[in-house]
Amino acid sequence: MTTMDNTPANSGTVLDINRIMRLIPHRHPFLLIDKVIGLVPDIRAVGIKNVTYNEPFFQGHFPGHPIMPGVLVIESMAQTAAVMVMETLQRTTDSGVVVYFMSVDDARFRKPIVPGDTLHVHVEKQHRRGNVWKFRGEAKVEGAVMAEAVFTAMIVEPK
Repeated sequence: MTTMDNTPANSGTVLDINRIMRLIPHRHPFLLIDKVIGLVPDIRAVGIKNVTYNEPFFQGHFPGHPIMPGVLVIESMAQTAAVMVMETLQRTTDSGVVVYFMSVDDARFRKPIVPGDTLHVHVEKQHRRGNVWKFRGEAKVEGAVMAEAVFTAMIVEPK
């Protein structure tokens, strides 16, 4: 497995679910990544999401033909990027810093993501200006691109 720039995804830091929950405030059922691999602060990260039939969104999203909603695939990209940002800034949720989604551009959904898939969410920082970060993301299953987007986020410090 490689990142978008063809660097091995295992070259970088690996974060388990406990570390992820110290970096971002999301919790079940809205925490959409299980692990982060290949994290290189200020550059890239790969989030892993094991998609199971037990996900609450499958109850109402095309019953009988379950597919992961595209907006949640984009959210998994945002969460992976937020983990990378917080690790880069060496901050945790205790610091009060929050990463807010600002925009999504050029979103494309190529193939459906279904129960049993392991989603690899690749994000790379495109640039950073002050507290605004821009990313490119791809969601892949078995190396095939399922979705992609460019998105921005803002880092908000506590008052």
